[in-house]
Amino acid sequence: MQQFVHLHVHSQYSLLDGQASVTGLVDKAMDLGMPGFALTDHGNMFGIKEYFNYVNKVKGKYKGKLADLKKRIEEAPEGEADKLRAELAPEMEKIERKLAFKPIFGCEMYVAKGSLTDRSDKTDKGRHLVVIAKNLKGYKNLIKIVSQAHTHGFYHHPRTDKEALAAHREGLIVCSACLGGEIPRLIAEGNTAEAEKQVVWFKETFGDDYYIELQRHKTDRPGANRETYVEQEKVNPVLIELARKHGIKIIATNDSHFINAEDAEAHDRLICISTNNYVADPERMRYTKQEWFKSQDEMAAVFPDLPEALENTLEILDKIEVYSIDHAPIMPFFEIPADFGTEEEYRTRITEQQLFDEFTQDENGNVVLSPEAAQKKIEKLGGYDKLYRIKFEADYLSKLAYEGAERRYGSPLTPELEERIRFELYIMKTMGFPGYFLIVQDFINVARKELGVSVGPGRGSAAGSVVAYCLGITQVDPIKYDLLFERFLNPDRISLPDIDV
Repeated sequence: MQQFVHLHVHSQYSLLDGQASVTGLVDKAMDLGMPGFALTDHGNMFGIKEYFNYVNKVKGKYKGKLADLKKRIEEAPEGEADKLRAELAPEMEKIERKLAFKPIFGCEMYVAKGSLTDRSDKTDKGRHLVVIAKNLKGYKNLIKIVSQAHTHGFYHHPRTDKEALAAHREGLIVCSACLGGEIPRLIAEGNTAEAEKQVVWFKETFGDDYYIELQRHKTDRPGANRETYVEQEKVNPVLIELARKHGIKIIATNDSHFINAEDAEAHDRLICISTNNYVADPERMRYTKQEWFKSQDEMAAVFPDLPEALENTLEILDKIEVYSIDHAPIMPFFEIPADFGTEEEYRTRITEQQLFDEFTQDENGNVVLSPEAAQKKIEKLGGYDKLYRIKFEADYLSKLAYEGAERRYGSPLTPELEERIRFELYIMKTMGFPGYFLIVQDFINVARKELGVSVGPGRGSAAGSVVAYCLGITQVDPIKYDLLFERFLNPDRISLPDIDV
């Protein structure tokens, strides 16, 4: 079987354009025995975290399966272990291939003709360019480029420009993209000289990390676009000629937009929704219906004369480093009034040991974690330097919460209320969220009291918090209605209150 990995793949995060789910793409790639694929949605990286998380989830499942199989072999009766090992070898090999799967993070970007901030040309919706991160540095650079495209370059689409690409080129792999790319467009227009000039620019800027991309979408399916293949056959020979002239490697891609061949009709309807056209409209936009996530053999059948175009996709895969995109939560910074104190004063007054005890013991001062688990918790929160800030914010949050409790419940508070508030504040502090609550209470209270904005009573896990009620974030008394705070303990379920304007 010809080895190959997809490097031009759109998911449902290519909004109203891609029809494939991220999980479905991963499942099919692994079932096909592919060692990875690049997720390259149009103009955004919305699907990257889901891709990363799902791959890790699937790998975790298969790690357990592999461990079970190895345990069976170890526990087999004497003389039968070799036979069992031989029987299980194909299944173990398949699992090991899945465990070696490498997710590739990328984006099919829109590159402006000139500056990304120039909006004088109404036709400049950007030329396509596939950009892939090969390491953590490249991933961060890719995020910078995509973010800038949305915040400063948005015009029809989030656009970047060559200046931004060059400034953040470290760790990036660039591919010339489909017929919507700059080089194929210039060739199609008959401007080969300018196409070559731009090829040279990309080669000089990205070196051996620049690749010329080839696609072949020959189709005989009813209702499919047949002009695309004609255009590809016109452009591809020139792309190959330029690549060989300038020592640039070629790669084969399929511009995948859906998972299986039979999904073409559903994708066709999606495009009708996207372009606001009827299915029966003869003039509407149509795809070739060849844009499914093809197998290695299917891609080999498309490029039988260019095996190197398939092999070079593996070269790109080999360049990709394995790295994590997880990081500690980035909490907002709330400006605490000076008359309450300063973070610097906290640093001079409180020792690291005191912080260690406060963040690893329970709200009543009981030791509940082993030294190893306690140290991991400190590290997860960002280390002692971050703990000083969290402690400072937590103390101010506590002040506001108890002031609010007196307004809501009167004084003195009952022992039950005292215990509940102390527990909630402890959880918020040791999860690193006091800054989050300070920010939310601030804009909720300003909206309600100063701006006249109609604000909802609150929803989700926040509505079960007495502290949120005391701060004015929510208007539902969790004590009166016996609402549980425990649901908040899963940070993935934290939700902002409703703000109904």
